[in-house]
Amino acid sequence: MSAGTSLALEQAPRRGFPRFPVKVPLDVIALRSGIPQNLPGRCTDVSEGGVGALVAGELTAGQQVAVELRLPNVGRPLRARALVRYQDKVRCGFEFVGLAAEQREMIRYWSHRLAAEAAAGVLEGARTEPASTGTPAAPLQKLQKIRIPRRALYLLIPAMLVLIALGWWRWQWSWNELEKESVSQAAPLRVPPEIMAARIVSKSEPVYPEEARRTGTQGLVVLDVLVGADGTVRNLQPASGNTVLARSAMEAVRQWKFEPYRSSGRALEVETSIAVEFRLH
Repeated sequence: MSAGTSLALEQAPRRGFPRFPVKVPLDVIALRSGIPQNLPGRCTDVSEGGVGALVAGELTAGQQVAVELRLPNVGRPLRARALVRYQDKVRCGFEFVGLAAEQREMIRYWSHRLAAEAAAGVLEGARTEPASTGTPAAPLQKLQKIRIPRRALYLLIPAMLVLIALGWWRWQWSWNELEKESVSQAAPLRVPPEIMAARIVSKSEPVYPEEARRTGTQGLVVLDVLVGADGTVRNLQPASGNTVLARSAMEAVRQWKFEPYRSSGRALEVETSIAVEFRLH
């Protein structure tokens, strides 16, 4: 283990919340040279203070990231900012930063339901266990040694190796499928406006509405835009600004073309914001 890792582990604060084991996909978004990068992973435990996970990527202690996971029996995904508290190979520990009260309630609801299901399972097992009759147990029969012929042993060892390899292959296949499912169900990546502005290939300027010109209406319109993996505008809606000006801005931005945003060599569908200013000269 490196000195940096040891230091991060020694400085990790004591946990103030109980941890609950869970195996669900986890998405980690980290900035690499100012560009967001998605790192797929698998959650191992959750508490109100943070989350433990196995992450397919390199992180450093103290790094700020965003995490997203979906708890069982909870309708909405949990999205939160977090700090990397420790990192050892693929095993990471994250501490939530600024977790909202609603998000804490999601974790509490899930943990209480998990505890209730566990208690119900214990009670059910107690009902089905046969009652003791009070009679002494039958004496244990002396175990007989099982002798395996040497020839059969030579055949058994390769068979066991094949089973081990098959089990590893099945685990690897399940892990790959889990990563694919995590990527397919993940929400579009949010990219800062200045990064997408540098990727504009073509744009058309909005027409100043005659109605707004007559009334002297001017100002800034902000649009929430969904850019497809091919760089075209798939969807957009006004976030702020005058309604008349927003309609003209949407008609223009709908025709814009971007250079596809890529992460790990793959084109992604992303969300961003676009500001259009209307000013009378």
